[in-house]
Amino acid sequence: MKRRRVALAMTILVTLASFGWAALRITSSGPGMTAAAQDFLASLDDGQRQTALMDYGDAVRVDWHFIPKDTRKGVRIKDMDASQRRKARKLLRSCLGKVGFDKATVIMAMEGVLRELEKENPGRFARDPELYYFTVFGEPSNDSRWGLSIEGHHMSLNFVVDGGEVVSSTPTVLCANPTIIPDDLAGIRKGTRVLAAEELLAFELLKSLDGDERATAVIAEEAPREVRAAGEAQPPQEDAVGLAAGGMNRQQQAILRALLGSYLSTVSNDVASSRVEAIEEAGFDNVHFAWAGASTPGTGHYYRIQGPTFLVEFVNTQPDAAGNPASHIHLIWRDTAGDFGLPIQ
Repeated sequence: MKRRRVALAMTILVTLASFGWAALRITSSGPGMTAAAQDFLASLDDGQRQTALMDYGDAVRVDWHFIPKDTRKGVRIKDMDASQRRKARKLLRSCLGKVGFDKATVIMAMEGVLRELEKENPGRFARDPELYYFTVFGEPSNDSRWGLSIEGHHMSLNFVVDGGEVVSSTPTVLCANPTIIPDDLAGIRKGTRVLAAEELLAFELLKSLDGDERATAVIAEEAPREVRAAGEAQPPQEDAVGLAAGGMNRQQQAILRALLGSYLSTVSNDVASSRVEAIEEAGFDNVHFAWAGASTPGTGHYYRIQGPTFLVEFVNTQPDAAGNPASHIHLIWRDTAGDFGLPIQ
């Protein structure tokens, strides 16, 4: 039995490497998340704790979105003192991989970029890097089932931990506006492209397709404005469309694996390995790649990657503050069996 577990761990490591992301070790992130959540809650005063801690069964646990909103569940960074902010940051780090943590912190800071870019024509909603909200559902312990939401404009991270194991990590949403930072702004360097691999590798895969393959992969000439079922508790229940990985050559499959690797690198090692294991068990050949819209950057485009166990959607169709027609990315990873640890009936 021990040899079998070791063999499985080695297989997962090799598979992760084949997806363009090599993990040095696979350990459960659940206990670390639990400890960080306990530490964070203990730092709050009574009023903050009442805002940040809700029942696991509360309906607002599945109330999510990445658009600007007047109010959200949870306690916001803006209302935390310096010590509480450090503990919130530690909690964020505990539930993501290093790459994902770096992406998340840049995305949050990009609210300051938007504030600078839109200062001559500000919109209804404030652009503020401190308007990100932390919510814990249920008392976190290694013997209980509890949930975590970290959310604000252009980011929604959702987790369920049960018995010290992460059993759900979706929906996972990261976004970027603008796609490329035009100048040194709000502490972010000019040229920063926080979701570069997720976009460029998809174009590389599209470019590699021959005429017949492209005809299968392209599902629409015009890209949709938004990912499907945004803000809904469960992902859309539709069959996969586009070109199956089983119909791709080895080079194309390698690009697809690398593209998926750019998403897998966002989450912690154990979550990534669980996702890969599920993909492989269901058959990588059954993963489909679909495209809609322009075939070159700068004009609206969209892609979908769907397998029996997961759904990825990426859309870049909205203009940025400078008027570039497609410089505003929304992307999402969902569990086709059910988000928020709730099986689809």
